Amino acid sequence: MTNSIADIQEAKSLLVIGSNTSATHPVIATRVRRAVMDGARLVVANPIEIPITKYATLHLRQTPGSDIALLMGLCRVLLDEGIYDKEYVEARCENFDEFKESLKEYDLDFVEKHTGVPAEKVVEAARVLAANRPGALLYAMGITQHTHGTDNVMATANLQMLLGNVGKAGGGVNPLRGQNNVQGACDMGALPNVFTGYQPVTDENVRKKFAAAWDVDEDMPGEIGLTIPKMFQGMADGSLKAMYLVGENPMLSDPDIKHVEENLKKLEFLVVQDIFPTESTPYAHVILPAAASMEKEGTFTNTERRVQKLNKVLEPAGESKPDWWITAEIAKRMGGTTFDYESADDILKEINKLTPSYTGITPERLAGGDAPQWPCPEEGHPGTPILHTAQFARGKGFLVPISYKGPAEMPDEEYPLVLTTTRSLFHYHTGTMTRKSDGLNTIHPENVVLMHPNTAQELELQDGEMVKVSSRRGHIDIKLAVSPTIGEGVVAMNFHFAEAPANMLTNPVLDPVSSIPEYKACAVRVEKAA
Repeated sequence: MTNSIADIQEAKSLLVIGSNTSATHPVIATRVRRAVMDGARLVVANPIEIPITKYATLHLRQTPGSDIALLMGLCRVLLDEGIYDKEYVEARCENFDEFKESLKEYDLDFVEKHTGVPAEKVVEAARVLAANRPGALLYAMGITQHTHGTDNVMATANLQMLLGNVGKAGGGVNPLRGQNNVQGACDMGALPNVFTGYQPVTDENVRKKFAAAWDVDEDMPGEIGLTIPKMFQGMADGSLKAMYLVGENPMLSDPDIKHVEENLKKLEFLVVQDIFPTESTPYAHVILPAAASMEKEGTFTNTERRVQKLNKVLEPAGESKPDWWITAEIAKRMGGTTFDYESADDILKEINKLTPSYTGITPERLAGGDAPQWPCPEEGHPGTPILHTAQFARGKGFLVPISYKGPAEMPDEEYPLVLTTTRSLFHYHTGTMTRKSDGLNTIHPENVVLMHPNTAQELELQDGEMVKVSSRRGHIDIKLAVSPTIGEGVVAMNFHFAEAPANMLTNPVLDPVSSIPEYKACAVRVEKAA
């Protein structure tokens, strides 16, 4: 996030796109509702009429996978009507002429055809956002989990720059991360192309710095590693023979589960480190029991870049150990010489030395109750609640021309509907924890597939009956829930349930830049179960 969670309440308008905020980020949804009650105008763009739409001035129900057309169409209206922030764009942005030329593709007829959103609603939304500034844009995986997810994110930035909303309180481009420490994991280099703090592995000076700190060969390789989907491709062709899974459950979270299972079986050695058995542990050669969050010390970095101390309140159950301890012990037994940490604080001190954005976020500071937002480049620095206030990290903001791209798989005669995946308020990710809660299972006991009444009538299907949902990857039997909250021709289901796993159906095709799979749009067929 470029801004803070508390900052949402300073917004005069909000665009929430690709996020069922009430279900996935309920605390942030509360901030959005408060902003609306204080007078902010809310525009929701989502294929489903999600709970937060009841607070919205406008609900734009776009077809799954058509977000580029919607976002760039909003940009086109801002330019055509001259209601963008001309002074901001002139002072702080570049590539405007080329960007303006690219918008010729996105006339209102084109936008309505591809998104299903009436042209007059697109115009009204652009006017609402332009007339109520500053405005915050919030998005989640409904934007990123597409073959063109990177372009979707660029389009959100284009829109916010045109509106002059970046670098200001109550504004910003604000991705809502899907799990509590996804931001922290990325910050710590859990990506194939960077060390901590996004320092590139391809930079020779960066590699030398880490080589000296870690007492390894100065010629450490600078090649970019593999993303998870490419790891599974490596299993398929035999080039990847072992895997170490830490808190990851690909047998429920990855697309095309049949393919995932086939490849896990090909591994010569699989280690799974987790707090409970998962759908992936049956394929493991070794299972390492990890301590749960309340059983260990450390930090979480949340979606607003805020680093928060984690205190142990329970002793680890059984033989379980903190993740850092397990990994350090493996490294030491493999000959590693710089893993003699005695506590999580020792690791944070190393982070302070090697990661410029975390330099001032010391154990002593966190122990005193502070929870700063990075970048925090030195001790005593207050942290950075809002990014890009004076200028962008690259200097001027770059307005990116983007050609329209839809989903990789479109409906056809054999698979006439579009499936999009969703999340429940009552279950979390692959259910490793929440599906073991009797209370939560009582509230939300099973998966359902959501379908519009007109679509159900056309297919001669009834609410509550068992149906068979099929894609080119597989099929599942699941209960049908008929509801007008979803658009015609679209169906949706949660991915938390192993009994009816949505990712048996989803398309493993990837965004060429980020390598994220297209979870949010694939073609399916729905019929009565046998």
